[in-house]
Amino acid sequence: MTDKFLGRLLDEASRPYRAAGHFGYHFARGKLGSDCIFREVLRQGVFPKTGRYLDLGCGQAVFASWLLAARGRYEKGDWPSDWPEPPRVIELRGFELMAKDVARGRAALADREPQVTIREGDICRTDFGQVDVVTILDVLHYIDYAGQEDVLRRVRAALPTGGLLVTRVGDAAAGLPFHICDWLDRAVTFVRGHRLPTLYCRRLADWRELLRNLGFEVETMPMSKGKPFANVMLIARVQGRH
Repeated sequence: MTDKFLGRLLDEASRPYRAAGHFGYHFARGKLGSDCIFREVLRQGVFPKTGRYLDLGCGQAVFASWLLAARGRYEKGDWPSDWPEPPRVIELRGFELMAKDVARGRAALADREPQVTIREGDICRTDFGQVDVVTILDVLHYIDYAGQEDVLRRVRAALPTGGLLVTRVGDAAAGLPFHICDWLDRAVTFVRGHRLPTLYCRRLADWRELLRNLGFEVETMPMSKGKPFANVMLIARVQGRH
């Protein structure tokens, strides 16, 4: 039952990317269909019932399309009975450095403006404004250590008490699974036409300490489901003034 539902949800979330061209559509379908984090944030009820979202390093905004599709299926009465209600997105702003990804995201989600806006920008320099939820998926390790701390400090300033940061990182202390992640990350970056990146990785314990020092309470959840990776989702909530 759940597999059939996920197939319908995948169809609905990837369909808008037909307007973004062959690559945009198949990338969206492949990413949303194979990456467990999209399913798990819904199944685990990670997000608040309503909120204003900021997606940093959003790529072609497949996460936005996934959330909108989930809400659409729920409102049509097509939702697993043992899953919590999916979030209602009041507003979602996404920032992405790569112009081609921004163009694909805008082409796919043009009819969802102003609810969803995708902008080209470097998250190390952009103004985050004020939001309820921030997501940074598989992005922070491309930013140097000082830059990571600055981005996370500004994320904290953008969130209210009880606000939520969801990010996924690789655990540099995980041995071989981490090295597999590192190699794959470099290979994918190269195949997509970019220079081989310098990656700035941390041990999971260090990520947790950094976030706690900024005023977050942190939960962790392994996020590699069936793959030999060292990915971990961090669910960080603001705990009062810091």
